[in-house]
Amino acid sequence: LCACLVTIVAVRLSWRGWTRQLQRMLKGGEETDEFRPLLRDVRELVDDIMTEREADGEGGAWNPDRLRRTLGRNLHGEKIVIVSNREPYIHEYDPDGTIQVRHPASGLVTALEPVMRACSGVWIAHGSGAADRAVVDAHDRVMVPPDEKIYAIRRVWLTEEEEKGYYYGFSNEGLWPLCHVAHTRPVFRTPDWNHYREVNQKFADAVCDEAGVEDPIVLIQDYHLALAPRMIRQKLPRATVIGFWHIPWPSAERFGICPWRVELLDGMLGASMLGFHTQAHCNNFMDSVDRYLESRIDRESHAVIQQGRSTLIRPYPISLEWPVRWLDGLPPAPECRRSVLEELGLPQGTLLGVGVDRLDYTKGIEERLLAVERLLELQPDLVGRFVFVQLAAPSRTAIDRYRDLNESVAAIAKRVNIRFGAGSYVPIILKRAHHEPPVVFRYYRAADVCYVSSLDDGMNLVAKEFVAARDDERGVLVLSQFTGAARELTEALVVNPYDLDEAAGALAAALSMPEDEQKARLRSMRAFVAEFNIYRWAGRMLRDAGRLRRRDRLSGRLSDRFRAAFRGAEA
Repeated sequence: LCACLVTIVAVRLSWRGWTRQLQRMLKGGEETDEFRPLLRDVRELVDDIMTEREADGEGGAWNPDRLRRTLGRNLHGEKIVIVSNREPYIHEYDPDGTIQVRHPASGLVTALEPVMRACSGVWIAHGSGAADRAVVDAHDRVMVPPDEKIYAIRRVWLTEEEEKGYYYGFSNEGLWPLCHVAHTRPVFRTPDWNHYREVNQKFADAVCDEAGVEDPIVLIQDYHLALAPRMIRQKLPRATVIGFWHIPWPSAERFGICPWRVELLDGMLGASMLGFHTQAHCNNFMDSVDRYLESRIDRESHAVIQQGRSTLIRPYPISLEWPVRWLDGLPPAPECRRSVLEELGLPQGTLLGVGVDRLDYTKGIEERLLAVERLLELQPDLVGRFVFVQLAAPSRTAIDRYRDLNESVAAIAKRVNIRFGAGSYVPIILKRAHHEPPVVFRYYRAADVCYVSSLDDGMNLVAKEFVAARDDERGVLVLSQFTGAARELTEALVVNPYDLDEAAGALAAALSMPEDEQKARLRSMRAFVAEFNIYRWAGRMLRDAGRLRRRDRLSGRLSDRFRAAFRGAEA
């Protein structure tokens, strides 16, 4: 604990001078008082970790073993059921007919898969791969990872109409734009809502099939399954249901756009606990409940009470496993850099920027490429020397807005390359394809700068992946202020992605940053991500769930005794 905090405090103090220089450059000489926020952040870290140590009765780093001990201590080692739309492993056919396993481009999967490796259990998800049915048993289960077989995936099958209405329609044309301030109009259609409700029931039924006990521990993930907690509660009233919302929760006014706002809130409040990335999202949720439901809001204990039952509302900022297993077997950063530049046909002295995203309008990819264009306008000496590579996984291509984005990103890259390219030099390399994690981490390790430009994001794990990849303590993270990660990775160069001059200035500052400043910033961010990793995230939730279970069981026993005593008195 002390070593971690000393590292974070020391390096934050060490780069204050550089940050002030950057602020003067970007804002015309203005300075801000950083010292008080620094002390406040550190004080919160100390309080958080000390409270956690007192609750757990142990210190040390959070890792799979500590998570298993927490599960055993607080929940007696009981099986965990995770429920999400996205599955952690997808089985697909190669052109020759052989079956291959693919890892989806999903921050949710990146975060939760290590938890299942540590705790075992069952992961219930939509079976979306072309070969998914070919590998499951008679109960629609398959053991994963393929080479270790630690836990089971239970696959839920959807018809084409169900997937269109539930996933593409209500979830991603309705809820996704509703929750993200990214200027795309949400679309709500009654048939989509009907499919959403039917599919949520399918998932809830699968949970009840897999539970095995009357009081399972169920982790419901994200906006695709907002109705499932209540549906599970109706069949398994003693279940401990933890819901986690991975995207932003909008203001009460914005949430009121949804025609089925009451049903969504009521469905979510079937959970014992609801987690969000930030306290602001928790506050927005409670404001929405206060405005649209009959309930009591206990703001002191951060809970919503309905008919005598409470749902705790808590911030749990999500993170990564530490160390990241995808780094195993990768060459050192200098070798990754050499091979990536060679692969791209670039000279070894090239300054390399990288972005990694699904092709989604909330990720600010258009603004990112425009910032690169502005950088080359302001810094003509970088023309011919700086190349930005965007790894962009195609996403939700059945939706018009996503097809339009695909075309827009390609058009911007083409225009910038025509404007600034010469001979074999092109400033923007756009790679629109799925990339497996080892490839992505090679690019992280090769880059001089990683730019995360989300217009609105619950957390954004790309930022943390870049930090985790850089064990050489080189490279600079430029990070949108509209991500949850910006609240934690304060040593990044934090920018407003809509302000192209500011973003371009931050990219220029990153490319000229002295090595000792890069090292200081990365050392601090790496210490933070190592301490506040995914095992801690899961451990905190499971510990809180254990407290709820003990409280509910005690209440149940007291109620039983009261009823028995009352019947005895009547007799």
